[in-house]
Amino acid sequence: MRLYNTLSRKKKEFKSIKDGEVGIYYCGMTLQEAPHVGHMRAALTSDILNRYLRYLGFKVKLVVNFTDIDDKVLLKAKEEKRDFREVTSYYEEEYRKASNVLNILRPSFYPRATQHIKEIIELIEKLLDKDFGYEVDGNVFFRVRSFKPYGKLSGKKLDDLRSGARIAVDKKKKDPLDFALWKAAKPGEPYWFSPWGKGRPGWHIECSAMAIHHLGETIDIHGGGGDLMFPHHENEVAQSEAATGKKFANYWVHNAMLNIKGEKMSKSLQNFIPINELYEEFNSNTIRLYLLQAHYRKQLNYNRDMLKQASSGWEHIKVFLDRTKGLEGKPIGSYLEGFEGNMNDDLGTPGAIALAFDLVSRGNEASPDEKGAYRETLLFILDSLGFRVEEEESIKLGEVLERILALRGSLREEGNYKMADRVRAVLLKAGIAVEDTKEGTSWRAD
Repeated sequence: MRLYNTLSRKKKEFKSIKDGEVGIYYCGMTLQEAPHVGHMRAALTSDILNRYLRYLGFKVKLVVNFTDIDDKVLLKAKEEKRDFREVTSYYEEEYRKASNVLNILRPSFYPRATQHIKEIIELIEKLLDKDFGYEVDGNVFFRVRSFKPYGKLSGKKLDDLRSGARIAVDKKKKDPLDFALWKAAKPGEPYWFSPWGKGRPGWHIECSAMAIHHLGETIDIHGGGGDLMFPHHENEVAQSEAATGKKFANYWVHNAMLNIKGEKMSKSLQNFIPINELYEEFNSNTIRLYLLQAHYRKQLNYNRDMLKQASSGWEHIKVFLDRTKGLEGKPIGSYLEGFEGNMNDDLGTPGAIALAFDLVSRGNEASPDEKGAYRETLLFILDSLGFRVEEEESIKLGEVLERILALRGSLREEGNYKMADRVRAVLLKAGIAVEDTKEGTSWRAD
């Protein structure tokens, strides 16, 4: 398998540190909002990476963190007049529910920043001992210019940078580019005891501490949304490698953003679509299909028409599975090779999805003896991509179709051919062709 490595700006054959084992750290949510479709695209990227590495025979240890102490979290808690722990617990549960609905495999760990204060403090102490950091009035900052390779992940140059912190530049910094490792507690804020006084961790140090604690000083793959590349991931590289003297991650995987009206979907821009709203209209397989039809590194614009097309596409697949239920056969080797070929090329899900639709098309045209093979191959690909193929849904679809056809038959018997033709036209738009013959009425997926 070849993965595009953001660090090298090219695809590279994947080789794990330990034979047969892979450690992945993927940046999860900051728990200050309900998950939106953009969050779930990142989650789905990590899920596909996890699933395909398992498919290849690797034992995967996937760590997806939650940021539960942060300026944004505290602001949300203040707005809602609730304890920050209550706020973060609520949004973590919302994220877990959304992940379950979308059939995202549970990671090995869902660590929280507040569960790793000890590891965070120890990492900061290492940086201070090596003079990569300094303390001012209970705050600890990282000396960006002391880490010579700074900018190697994002490709940015120090002299061209402005501070990219989540808050205004702190006047206590010796250099505007320096970033906070530890923040002195302000009145009314939650705090933990440290060698520098009461305070809380900075945003970037949390992920380094959790990744190193769970996966080691050098990890196989670090991933997240492309918006995290700078400054978050760049700062992670700097502080981690400065502290350990070792390469932090061998591969960096960044998924492109989900845009809406040309801008990144985000809470700050007030242009986000909560994932729960989509679930009210579209099922999880439709949403997964919509997201996987675009390559994870390609920007995707939120488009309801495309979602509706994905819904029709999934119904097309379901109809074929329903019609071939009970048929068996041997998976078709050429399709399996095609599936692996696409996925081995930087997780090429669009090509894999295209194969699934080709199987449906050819399966509809195949002889009865061959249909089972197309069905089994399709199920194999769908399962490998994380689609939840529920037999109950297929059975219900068949029952509904039979009722519609029975209704249409009654209309024809009454001589109401105009209305019967209208029913037929509606079904055709949904990908179901109705045929009237001397033997009776039959249907097929088109």
